[in-house]
This record gives sequence, C-alpha cells and structure tokens, in this order.
Amino acid sequence: MKIIMLGAPGAGKGTQAGKIAKQYDIPHISTGDIFRANISKGTELGKKAKKYMDQGQLVPDELTCDLVVDRISDPDASNGYVLDGFPRTIPQAEALTNALSKRNEKIDYAVSVEVADDDIVKRMSGRRVCSDCGATYHIEYQPPQKEDVCDKCGKNLIVRDDDKPETVKNRLQVYHEQTSPLIDYYRRQGVLYKVDGTKGIESVFHDIMRILGA
Repeated sequence: MKIIMLGAPGAGKGTQAGKIAKQYDIPHISTGDIFRANISKGTELGKKAKKYMDQGQLVPDELTCDLVVDRISDPDASNGYVLDGFPRTIPQAEALTNALSKRNEKIDYAVSVEVADDDIVKRMSGRRVCSDCGATYHIEYQPPQKEDVCDKCGKNLIVRDDDKPETVKNRLQVYHEQTSPLIDYYRRQGVLYKVDGTKGIESVFHDIMRILGA
C-alpha cells in the first residue's frame, strides 16, 4: 500500500501519516528524515544533498526524488509506505511517477487532509513549545496546567517563529502556489481522496481507514 499524504502545513497530515504507518506496519517517510539519515551516514546522495543545504539552497527535485526512491527500496518498505512532505510540487510528483513506473509501481492513495486557512492560522498560532525540553502544547486543545509554563520541567513556553500568524500565512501562500496543484494531479490519476481535517484526530483517522479499506 503506497500512500501520499497531502495537506497544508498544520493540517495534521504528519500525525495521520504516523497513525497509518503504525496501523499497517509500514514506514512513515518524510524528506527531512531521509536527508538527515543520508547525511549522517555519509552516503553519496547525502553528500550531494548536503552541498546544496550548506549553501542555503533547495535540494533539486531530481536528487530529492532519487533519495526518496532509494529509501522506498529498503526492505521495510516492501509492503508499502506513507510519504509525508513529498512530493511538494508538480515536477517532484512527475519525477516520482516516472521513477515508480520504471519499477512497475504506482501510488495507490493520495489522501488530502482538508482544513481551511483561517482554521490553520488559529490552530498553529495557538501552539506553545517549551524553551527547554521541547514539550508542545496548545492554548485551546492541550493547554498547560499553568499559563505559559511547561508541565514537565517548569520552564517558559514560547511561540515558535514558524507558528506566528504572519509566518503561517506566508507558508500557506507558498502551499497554495506550489503544492495545492498536486490535488488535481492525483485526481487525474484517480487516486485522490479527501478527508475533513477539522474533526478530531481519531475521527479523521477513522475516515482515512474507511478509504484504505480497513
């Protein structure tokens, strides 16, 4: 079962990808994890990616796709995988389709977790992170016992720059420009399925399980 998770930043696709992976005992694969693993192991692909990252440049689509295909070739992905954060653009999606077709494979499901922009801004701007231990909270959904104080270590909670409303809006704009067209791409391939991401985590997961036939 080869699955791609789609959705705006903050829609909860990473959380759902993790739950799907656990349910089916398949790997949850993100490009960030792949980059870090290859760089730490000093692989040839990792060295190439590091050159771009050290210069503050984006890793080219072809190289990113090579890294992903290398990862899904590992034994633990023989029964499938959940891709989270890749592809992000149409060129990446086309590169992945071409790479998979050479292996006589294709994506089975592209699951889009749908959440309105206003809800995402509200959801992400409510996040709080411990400045010391990294524990995460939400002022509405998972508040700390004492305002702006970590339950675990007692240190101050902060709003990450990534979670500030202006940053979230910028990220959403990039998403709509670059990643949103993937919805149509996978719809044309007949593998797109949408779920309402404004529901609770377990409700969204239940909806995804119905799509996947569980």
